[in-house]
Amino acid sequence: MATQAQIQKGYIDYVLTHNEQPKSVYTFVKKLKITEADFYAFYASFDSIEKNIWFELTLTAIEEVEKQELWAQYSSREKMLSFFYCYIELLKGSRSFVIYSLRKQPLKLGTPAVLSGVKPIFENFATQLIEEGLETGELADRKFFSKRYKDALWVQYAFILNFWIDDDSKGFEKTDEAIEKGIQVTFDLFQRSPIDNLFEYGKFLSQNGKLKEKMGF
Repeated sequence: MATQAQIQKGYIDYVLTHNEQPKSVYTFVKKLKITEADFYAFYASFDSIEKNIWFELTLTAIEEVEKQELWAQYSSREKMLSFFYCYIELLKGSRSFVIYSLRKQPLKLGTPAVLSGVKPIFENFATQLIEEGLETGELADRKFFSKRYKDALWVQYAFILNFWIDDDSKGFEKTDEAIEKGIQVTFDLFQRSPIDNLFEYGKFLSQNGKLKEKMGF
């Protein structure tokens, strides 16, 4: 009986050797010396293998950072930085596959199909960090906009991933810099700013219009 890991490994070996998916499940399982029933016990298609690989990589990164000794003491910003550093470090072990998988996707707007399983677990993770930040006052609770914070972090996810696959710097040091700058700027936007104070002041004045009249201004 084949294992899920065996099928994944066989698939990765094939696509990196041939730069394309196998022609059929039949030829693929024949090469692995397993049955089609073994294959379909785990996967419905070759695309589902790729989606599962991405899902497992992302879930592993989340689980790894949450095990860190000082995790509970980190701010939301620090937790997101820690995740991305860990994620890229993990992806280094599968860089050839990551590049193959992302670059074969057709150029179009929206999330690549292979990341369709990644997006919900990343957004759930990001939402937890955002809620923690809102509760502690680290992040500004803005009507309507707070719900979109996770979307901004998903944009950062896509940017960092695409930056890394094109990064040719030594030790991918430019990617580390991109993570640092990108997450810092994004969380700066999430925090309270002078504009928030201005809106609060305007709200106060509008709610206390009679005070203005009494003072004769």
